[in-house]
Amino acid sequence: MSHILSLAAGTLPEFQPEQVARAAGEAGFSHCGFTIEPEHWGAAALAGSKAAIADHGLSVLDVEVVWIPEGGQLTDDHRMIIDAGIELGAANVLVVSSEPDHGRTAEALHKLCSWAEPGNMRVALEFLMITAVQSMDSALDIIRKADHPAAALLIDTLHFQRAGHRAAQLEDVEACLLPYTQICDGNRDCEKSFEAYLEDAIDLRSCPGEGSLPVAEIIGVLPEAIPLSLEIRSKIYRDRFPDPTDRASAVRTASLAYLEQHKIAVR
Repeated sequence: MSHILSLAAGTLPEFQPEQVARAAGEAGFSHCGFTIEPEHWGAAALAGSKAAIADHGLSVLDVEVVWIPEGGQLTDDHRMIIDAGIELGAANVLVVSSEPDHGRTAEALHKLCSWAEPGNMRVALEFLMITAVQSMDSALDIIRKADHPAAALLIDTLHFQRAGHRAAQLEDVEACLLPYTQICDGNRDCEKSFEAYLEDAIDLRSCPGEGSLPVAEIIGVLPEAIPLSLEIRSKIYRDRFPDPTDRASAVRTASLAYLEQHKIAVR
């Protein structure tokens, strides 16, 4: 079976959803993801995004990012991101958390799931070193405490590496908790500081095969045909390809070569 290859919003972080959709379609992607910024979202942005999606026959893999604040209190802006995902037909919404208490984060996650339920969206919690949820075990504990069928786990190959996990650990994760995954390459190691982890996440990613991460090994242990979201948040690619379509095409071409080399079929 083959994997969906989607263009993640993070690959084009300076562009609005309509521009991301048009770049994804022109570059040959069948799916894409959007960052929904409440201050820039409204009827015009929704209409433009829907038109671009329709023009290119795209599907929306995810919207992001719902950031649960310390204290766990959700706001109208969080609800707006969920509602935007439903309106756009997104399959997933990406969530991170600054709340260190697992119980409070689980309560917020459950509420997000109830908001997302009418759109049949999965609510995928991502762990990363610049948030309060820094490991797969912590994320899974929160997901189980949330006790909602929409709650899910998001694996990002970079953050998986930074948490010190090994691919074999994914064998014990239920496939139903993994609706999609984010892939990229990068440096094998990173200095253990907030500033270094932040730069690593937003500037130093690379396409699969251009770094030192075990990307193919991780994909090989994940559920068969899991959708792959190409998250190439890279200063090098931003500087080299300022045009969104050119950048989307470049990361797609480079990533397809790596996936083909490792006999990972995509569509």
